[in-house]
Amino acid sequence: MGVNFWWLINLRILLDVLFACGLGILLFARVKEPRTLWLLRGYLFLVSLAWFVQRFENLPITSKLIDALVLACSLSLAILWQGELRRLMELLGTGRLAVLMGNPQKEFSSNSSTVTQLTEAAGRLSQNRRGALVVVDMGSDLRPEDFLYPGVPIDAQLSTELLLNLFASDTPLHDGAVLVKGNRIISAGVILPLSRQGISRYGTRHLAALGITERFDRCICVVVSEETGTLSLANQGRLERPITSSRLLDLLKDLLGAPIGSTASKVSLSNLNQSKPISSNLDSKISESMISVDIPSPNKDSSQ
Repeated sequence: MGVNFWWLINLRILLDVLFACGLGILLFARVKEPRTLWLLRGYLFLVSLAWFVQRFENLPITSKLIDALVLACSLSLAILWQGELRRLMELLGTGRLAVLMGNPQKEFSSNSSTVTQLTEAAGRLSQNRRGALVVVDMGSDLRPEDFLYPGVPIDAQLSTELLLNLFASDTPLHDGAVLVKGNRIISAGVILPLSRQGISRYGTRHLAALGITERFDRCICVVVSEETGTLSLANQGRLERPITSSRLLDLLKDLLGAPIGSTASKVSLSNLNQSKPISSNLDSKISESMISVDIPSPNKDSSQ
């Protein structure tokens, strides 16, 4: 009887340690920022120390001090990570454990055509100073309830021409965001939650890009400023701006993991770098045609 009792106690301790290690591994796998990783390590060290002191040592004063320190650190982390904790509760409440485990579904994968067309559309919108906001879902499994307004369903193949039409100034959907999953445009005219950081520095589109990427770590936003035509990319609550079309192509290639051949990238970059207006292109073509015309010389006329 005594042997079975001690065996059950040891089994409970073993399961406790295994579950704690599994939770710690899951947390470490989800955290990518070095500073956040250091905070998490320090917090888990305090929790482990408190458990060890309460379990194996009879130190009441030390236990109280460590418990108070763990409580203070828990409140501090709750304030610092309020967005992440809210996202965790949303995932647990909706049952999206695949997203929580960091296992993106296959339909979220993008190919080189998606990256090239998205970059080309952003470059042309930037040249024309037409505001745009494109949300690319990389595995967060964004749903209509994640937005302030889910927009109008599109469910069409992604293309440069379609993006240009959606963000045309005379269309009713140009003020909202376009949601892209994989190689398809899911919806347009989406209203995103705004971020509270940088309210005095950024406009509405940039705040919306920061807000959605703060709540969902596996999505990015491509932003085109309507006032200046500046290109920006928001990822995990950070905004990189201004960037060029070639820089945007490299960032999308790295983030989406889509292999882009040299031919496709050269074609897209050559299209994006065409910043001349239509009139100048026509003038250059006319001048080239005038130069190529064979004008007879006066000597030939006299000889004939």
